[in-house]
Amino acid sequence: MSETTKEKVARLQEELTTHNYHYHVLDAPLISDAAYDRMLKELIDLEKRHPELAVPDSPTRRVGAPPLSAFEQARHTIPMLSLDNAFSHGDVQDFHLRIARLLNNENLAYTVEPKLDGVAVELRYENGVLVQATTRGDGVTGEVITDNVRTISRVPLRLKSDTGHPLPSLLEVRGEVILKHHAFERLNQDRDRQGEARFANPRNAAAGSLRQLDSSVTAKRPLDIYVYGVGALSGIEFRTQGEMLETLKSVGFPVNDHIQTHLSVSQVLEAYDLLAETRASLPYEIDGMVIKVDDVGLQQELGEKAKSPRWAVAYKFEAVEEMTKIQEIIVQVGRTGTLTPVALLEPVKIGGVTVSRATLHNEDEIRRKDIRVGDWVMVKRAGDVIPKVVAVVPQKRSGREVEFAMPEQCPVCSGEVAREVQESATVNRCVNLACPAQFKERIRHFVSKKAFDIDGLGKKLVVQLVDQGLISSFTDIFRLEHDGLAGLERMGDKSAANLIAAIETAKKVSLKRFLFALGISHTGEHAAAVIAGHFKTLDHVMAADQDALAQIHGIGERTAEAVARFFDNPAHESLIQEMQDAGVEIESEAAVEEAPKMSLFSGKRLVLTGSLQQMPRSQAKKRLESLGARITSAVSAKTDFLIAGEKAGSKLTKAENLGIRILNEDEFLSLLNQEDQGNRENQE
Repeated sequence: MSETTKEKVARLQEELTTHNYHYHVLDAPLISDAAYDRMLKELIDLEKRHPELAVPDSPTRRVGAPPLSAFEQARHTIPMLSLDNAFSHGDVQDFHLRIARLLNNENLAYTVEPKLDGVAVELRYENGVLVQATTRGDGVTGEVITDNVRTISRVPLRLKSDTGHPLPSLLEVRGEVILKHHAFERLNQDRDRQGEARFANPRNAAAGSLRQLDSSVTAKRPLDIYVYGVGALSGIEFRTQGEMLETLKSVGFPVNDHIQTHLSVSQVLEAYDLLAETRASLPYEIDGMVIKVDDVGLQQELGEKAKSPRWAVAYKFEAVEEMTKIQEIIVQVGRTGTLTPVALLEPVKIGGVTVSRATLHNEDEIRRKDIRVGDWVMVKRAGDVIPKVVAVVPQKRSGREVEFAMPEQCPVCSGEVAREVQESATVNRCVNLACPAQFKERIRHFVSKKAFDIDGLGKKLVVQLVDQGLISSFTDIFRLEHDGLAGLERMGDKSAANLIAAIETAKKVSLKRFLFALGISHTGEHAAAVIAGHFKTLDHVMAADQDALAQIHGIGERTAEAVARFFDNPAHESLIQEMQDAGVEIESEAAVEEAPKMSLFSGKRLVLTGSLQQMPRSQAKKRLESLGARITSAVSAKTDFLIAGEKAGSKLTKAENLGIRILNEDEFLSLLNQEDQGNRENQE
């Protein structure tokens, strides 16, 4: 064996380690994926021919090792304790006051970090080389999963030594192994193709992947990791939590971008509100925020209780996933005739909302998940997403569960049901265009927030109006009268007047909202906006043929065909004319773009809270957004205005504490009127 081979192997190992760091930690790759793959293949081939050169921290260890017969056990040098929980701002204030009394110091600084919903692990490095990885286990003893952890791309097998920090002789690093949302979906799609059971959630998938006896299986799972702390260490010291995290990042560990350091307790609460607000947009699951005393010396002075440290607390979000039981499965009919199975559940509180039903999507989904009436299931609700059943809990089955079959006739009109095989699933559809359920859903779509946005015209009222013959077409909405509405169930004079006012306001609508409201097949919100932006006016859209529509970037053949066919129908042309005769004004896109902006609210962050009496909140939100304001749900230090109606509650109190400008309804409307007057004068 020549010396050249040794040098080549060592060079490839070093260069690939550097490329791993730049790609996975710095997100700044130095070479292409193809070039990296060629280098790795070359190193694998060399190490196979010369196994004595395959050092423990070689990048080739990412591909897995021979299967184990069982996991070994190992004790943690320092126990991996659990955290006490907080569930409100008051709990966090109590935590702060408690440790402030213990330390006789109220000016404490904190580090906060997202509480990742994954699997806790500990990585042990000796002289900069990864020698062991363990699960948390019972906090004292964990399972040794070194071969599996080596397959995770962002775990450094050897620490960087060119950072100015001395490499410690011993360093135990703690982190959370996760699966990001896109990786989780891809993994479940692969399992679908292979006929394997889906994972219920990313955490279960991560845990199952880490506990594979065959690490080559783990290597095929797109696991990720973020580190957040240390256990035992020798040869290095940290003064603060922030300094420790910066050092860990510099020697090669991935550290979460949303960690903030040196915060006061009031800043901690602001950080929590912002994290809760952005939670749904993160690429991974989190279930709260971890709050830690920043000063390591003070951490040591506070010490630990039996099961948790005194210097840290987990401020939990409200749950987005809970277990409950399916009592019945019903079938709903949508505006296009699609039959959608819906699970009726034993009511369960998820994310502060009581959930009693969840979508099952379609027949294929029910079969794939083997969902039955009587099953115990995990139900998820995140943000504004409709609750859905994510997995069955098979171990709770009694044998009395009943399999479900889609009906052969429409459950509303008893019409024929056709089965259509589409790209991703089989769709059952009622083919009776006169089906009442379809018409009610078309009306609901027409008045929805992204269409005409008519506040007060909800599902129950739509059903009443259709059933009593007050609405038989879109145009009838704009001809509703106060007396007819006031006589309906749960509708008084004030409610009727508010609805009439909302309808009057909604008559002026942008072209993109109008196109979306019509409910044209294959024409969602994005497609409607693209078509409106291209043609500018309704007349131009109606005059366009299929070829002209298909030439628009972003518009597919199916959408082009559907839009052209819709406007070629004389009945639809008559319907649009009827709506215009009833007062509907469809603004061209150019007119919308030139609309004056309110100088006071443009670019500002606003929160609406409480009940407005003279203007529905949805209408106020629509006005403000059209004028450049950003409406948020949580009050924070970045909020510019709070508009407070009756019974404003805790948001008002928080805004007062933060010194945010507060407008009552009269002040808000007065400012709107002043700006409108100014715009009219400018136009004159």
